[in-house]
Amino acid sequence: MVTKKLVSSKKPSPTKKASPTTKVTPEKLGLNVGVIGLGIMGSSIATNLHRAGFQVFGFDPSPKQQKLLKKIGIEVCASVSEVAQQCPYMLLSLPSVLALENVTKDIASSAKKGTIVAELGTLPHDAKEASRQLLSKKGIQLLDCPLSGTGAQAVTGDLIVFASGEKKQTVAMEPVFKGFARGCYYVGPFGQGMKMKIVANHLVAIHNVSTAESILLGIQMGLDPNMIVKVIGDGAGSSRMFQVRGPSMANRTWDKATITIDVFSKDMHLIGEAIESYAVPAPLFSSCVPVYNAAKALGHGQDDTASVYKVLEDWSATAVKKSKKSKK
Repeated sequence: MVTKKLVSSKKPSPTKKASPTTKVTPEKLGLNVGVIGLGIMGSSIATNLHRAGFQVFGFDPSPKQQKLLKKIGIEVCASVSEVAQQCPYMLLSLPSVLALENVTKDIASSAKKGTIVAELGTLPHDAKEASRQLLSKKGIQLLDCPLSGTGAQAVTGDLIVFASGEKKQTVAMEPVFKGFARGCYYVGPFGQGMKMKIVANHLVAIHNVSTAESILLGIQMGLDPNMIVKVIGDGAGSSRMFQVRGPSMANRTWDKATITIDVFSKDMHLIGEAIESYAVPAPLFSSCVPVYNAAKALGHGQDDTASVYKVLEDWSATAVKKSKKSKK
C-alpha cells in the first residue's frame, strides 16, 4: 500500500514557528465543525479552526476550558449531543477509553446520518473499533486519525494527521484537517492510523530521553544549556523532540505541560504492547521505560515529559556526591 498525502506537508524551520493553516472557505462546504474535548490539544485545534474561518462548536466538561474557549469565540455547547446535532463533521480529542465510549453513545443517539467523526486520540484499537461499529449502525462514519505533535505544536498548527478509514470520508474531511494541521497522510484502512502513531510515539519516547541525556552531558562538561539547545538543535544530531523539549529542559520549565507524564504513560503502555505482540527487539525503548516510570514515581505525573531530564539529573554522579556531602 502506498501512503498518500492529502494535505501538503512542509517541515517548519527549527527557528520559526509554524504558522496556523491558511484560510479555508467552509461556507462553500456547508458545514460546521464540532470539537469534543477542549484540553491541551483540543482547545488549540478548535482555536485554529475558528481562526481559519470555520464555525466551531465545542464541548468539554471543564468549566475552566468552557470559559476559555468562549472568550476565543467558540460556540461552547452544554453537551456532546448538542454539538452532534449541529455538526456534520466532528473531531474527538479525548483522554480515555471511557470518555470515548460515553461520547460515542451520545453521538450515536444525536448525530444525523452521514456525519463524519475523526477520532484524534492515542487510544487502543479495540476501543476505537467498538466505537466505529456502534456509529456505523446509525449511518455515522468514524475515522481513526491520531496526531503527530505536542500541545505546543498544536498551538501553531504544527501537527500531522495520520488518517485511516474509508478513503472517501477521509478526503471529505481534508478541509477540516487543513484548518488545524500542516499536513495529513492517508495511511490506509481503519486502524492503520493508530499503528503509525505507535511508531511515531516509539521514536518520541526515545528522542525525549536522548535529548535529556545529551543536554545533561553537555552541562556536566561545562556548556551553557541554552547554547546546547541552539547549536545542537541546528545540527545533524538534532530531532524534533530536541527542538521542542530541549528548551524546556534547559530552562527547567517542565511544570508548563504540553503533554504530561501521566498521559504519556498510556502511550508508553500501547507501545510496549505492540512491541510484545509483534516480538520486535526494542533495546532503546526498553531502556527508556524506567526513566518515565521514575518520573511518575518522583511526583512529575502532571509535569511535561521534559521532566525526564530531572530524573537523569537526580541519577547523575554529581547529584550523588552532593547528597553525600549534605549528610555529613
